[in-house]
Amino acid sequence: MPLNPEIRPEVHPDKRPGQALTAAPASASAPEPVAFPFTALVGQHALQRALLLVAVDPGIGGVLIGGPRGTAKSTAARALAALLPQAPFVTLPLAASLEQLVGTLSIEDALQSGAVRLSPGLVARAHGGVLYVDEVNLLPDALVDALLDVAASGVNTVERDGISQRHAARFVLVGTMNPEEGELRPQLLDRFGLSVWLHNPTDAAERQHIVRSRLLFDADPAAVAASHADALQNLAASVLDAQALLPRVQWPDDALAHAGALALAAGVDGVRADLVMLRAARASAALDGRDAVTVADVDAVAELALHHRRQVGAQQPAPQVAPPTAQKPQAPTQGQGASSPQPQSDSAGSADGDWGAMPPVPVGTVRPAAAGVLPPKKA
Repeated sequence: MPLNPEIRPEVHPDKRPGQALTAAPASASAPEPVAFPFTALVGQHALQRALLLVAVDPGIGGVLIGGPRGTAKSTAARALAALLPQAPFVTLPLAASLEQLVGTLSIEDALQSGAVRLSPGLVARAHGGVLYVDEVNLLPDALVDALLDVAASGVNTVERDGISQRHAARFVLVGTMNPEEGELRPQLLDRFGLSVWLHNPTDAAERQHIVRSRLLFDADPAAVAASHADALQNLAASVLDAQALLPRVQWPDDALAHAGALALAAGVDGVRADLVMLRAARASAALDGRDAVTVADVDAVAELALHHRRQVGAQQPAPQVAPPTAQKPQAPTQGQGASSPQPQSDSAGSADGDWGAMPPVPVGTVRPAAAGVLPPKKA
């Protein structure tokens, strides 16, 4: 069944780029929150690159960020959403139901007028932005399965009482987890495109740099945002250019062969790792303004795609010290926040239906992400 152009999320004309979904402000004078600048993150090179890659190509399948509390996981996700214009930031609550996630058909409209209308779920509201799942390892497996299906395909299908409706749902999926609170099943780990593993900072100078950056931001968010405005604008432009270039980027035979060799050495199941690695390498080449993937591109993203899939005892490639940076603006090398990519907008969601207590979200576009690692899965 073709995508239904009638089903689109409502566009809120007053919503500013990157603004998170919130209830209506209590007063007209309430200041709007300022997201920590993506380019102000400190010591998160791999995470920034992974997020940018997924923003360029949401079909990579999202980024799983693991690590202890207080390592800027949620800050980075919000910074990504704030990077590009008209990118909603939607959070999936742990207590959400499947219908709240994917949406449902409006029985009330069907009974009253015979009209088939969709009551959009969270995936429809996240279209063109970032869908953030904190503690994804604590979500029921059924929700994780459904979420990863939509994130990888970019299409959400709602079926009820013999009626089926489809709409585009392209978003950057960012999931976080603290392994101390439980693990994801290997089958679900494999469904995430890239993974980044964060650690507590052990270098005293870097730790001070992180703390100082956060204190400055807390004291005057607007001033810090203004100081990074040019860098953020350049980075957002490079993501948009990479998205436009992406369909023309080619995979030479040597790049495909190298990706296959790395996947075999890691002992992964199936070929999903090969596909993710090559899509991420293509996004990396596009960010650098090139129309062909190189072996170096594959090496730069390999650990992001393989670490959470590698079998215990399998060969581990040498880590890449510095992932390639975009030719236009350089990918940020410091900062404590994240920005939000935006996907190519297909047809999506509808203004009709019950949006519940949450306000509607504008349609946007999605972009890429950074690199990192998760602990090897158990055999």
